[in-house]
Amino acid sequence: MSIHTMSVPVDFLSEEQFSCSICLEVFTNPVSTPCGHSFCLSCITSYWDTRGKACLCPLCKESFRKRPELHINHTLKEITEQFKHMAETSGRPGTSTASQDASSQSPRILDRKISGSSRPGELPGGLLMEMKNRFQRTSSSGNLLEVSYPSSPVPSYEASRRRFSASGFSSVSSTGPQCSKHGLSLDMFCRNDQMFVCSKCAEEDHHGHAVVLARQEMNIKKSQLGIMEAEVQGLITAREKKIEEIQMALTDIQANAQHEVEITVSMFHALISSLERAQAKALEVVEMGRAATEVRSQVLIRDLQQEITELKKRNSMLSQLTQSNDYFSFFKMYSSLSTVPLMKNWTEVTLTPDPTAGMALENITQVVEKVQDELRKLPQSSLHSAMESPVKQEPRLWKIQDYALDVTLDRDSAHPRLMISEDCKQVYCSDHHHTVMDTPERFDRVVCVLGCQGFSSGRHYWEVYVGEKTDWDLGVVNHSINRKGKISVSPANGYWLLSLRDKHEYAFRTNPPMPIYLNTKPQKVGIFIDYEKGQVSFYNADTMALIFTHVCFFTETLYPCFSPCTNKSGQNEAPLFICTINPSV
Repeated sequence: MSIHTMSVPVDFLSEEQFSCSICLEVFTNPVSTPCGHSFCLSCITSYWDTRGKACLCPLCKESFRKRPELHINHTLKEITEQFKHMAETSGRPGTSTASQDASSQSPRILDRKISGSSRPGELPGGLLMEMKNRFQRTSSSGNLLEVSYPSSPVPSYEASRRRFSASGFSSVSSTGPQCSKHGLSLDMFCRNDQMFVCSKCAEEDHHGHAVVLARQEMNIKKSQLGIMEAEVQGLITAREKKIEEIQMALTDIQANAQHEVEITVSMFHALISSLERAQAKALEVVEMGRAATEVRSQVLIRDLQQEITELKKRNSMLSQLTQSNDYFSFFKMYSSLSTVPLMKNWTEVTLTPDPTAGMALENITQVVEKVQDELRKLPQSSLHSAMESPVKQEPRLWKIQDYALDVTLDRDSAHPRLMISEDCKQVYCSDHHHTVMDTPERFDRVVCVLGCQGFSSGRHYWEVYVGEKTDWDLGVVNHSINRKGKISVSPANGYWLLSLRDKHEYAFRTNPPMPIYLNTKPQKVGIFIDYEKGQVSFYNADTMALIFTHVCFFTETLYPCFSPCTNKSGQNEAPLFICTINPSV
């Protein structure tokens, strides 16, 4: 039986060419990688499966971006199958006369080197010599390979010893180290004793041991080292990736910390503003109590002065009457002056403080003590929470982009001068009023338009491109706001708006406006609402730097609000553009 003929250089034929460098056995279903090395199909598949996405050649360590599609090398498979079959037939008694002669001459050598290998699948050394001889005979006729079942005798041990050396098939003379006992080349390696031996030592002192060619053992160890090197390189790569992940996580954590600092400062600023407003109201209550008491005292004094005036007048009349000698006039006035006039009893009348006096101070004292107590607990509470809530490895950091709201403009609320794009994402102010239906929802004096999307809970975020506009207003408003006539824009009236005026003057619209000073002019503004926390925040959406945060208490449905402001002779004609937000990863 023969297989397809192919050109094979005989000098390069060795047992190593038919052994898998992973399992160290003769090939089973051999396949070749793109780099030219061959392995058993199951071995290379298992090797790659255990390494995830990394596909490396175990020998040359060439990496492949995509796992190669492996196909069985049928020519190599048929050759190795022939080798295996020849190994089986060579080991049977009576196979050939030469093998019987060799057995009778050197039975121990035949047992070890011809009848079988030291491990399953390993080629007998004599069989490899036989195959070389067959390839040599065919090489003279065009160097064509023709493999058939062996019929010629297996070469004797002496012949194989002459040609078997650490460098392949050569003469017994060698420039390598010589056996001090037999004078032969130390071209074999004993796996049991882990030492170099000659062929004579192999059949005497190391009989029954696993003895292989030293070069073959070296190549096997090299393959193992190559696999180990690839594994070590994989460990290095994994750790380098882990360093990158830690550095990226650190960058995100630092950015988050900076964001938290800005929010904390802004919230304390809002708290201070709230305290100042509470102080003003408390002082106003005290002042009202003082003023009320003052008015009451003035009334009492006025009444007393009136009575004193009347009593003095009566006293003067009594003095005149006592000095009168006209008995007719005396009796005429006596009846009216002889009785004490009815007067108010001032004995129980006192000037008391206003009923609210002292109450404000008492309430404020309780509130301040409670706030101070909570502020003292704040650092310890944060540390306690951090200790009880261990941070998971590589957490996904929260980003406000996760709460993106797809906002569209409500045409029914737009001022008559505003022009809205077909997709309801852009708005600009024209020079003329347009004919539109006057509805309760429409602004008729302030050039504003609301978003269609209202919300009364949760967190929401959207971005607006403002570019180089000189004037604009952005934010949220209550559903019940006044939309007609002149409007006082402030949180007290349901408006939470950030404004730009004259290119550089930023302010949060309170009464009076709160100025904001920015080093960088934002091209795109992000608006973030946390309804439950009562938080309105504005960001430079390109850098996510905080512009301003206001904290209040929401009670109604909120709607996004936009004002491109008037054109100002063409200097502010660019539209406001609602951006599409890509979700964070």
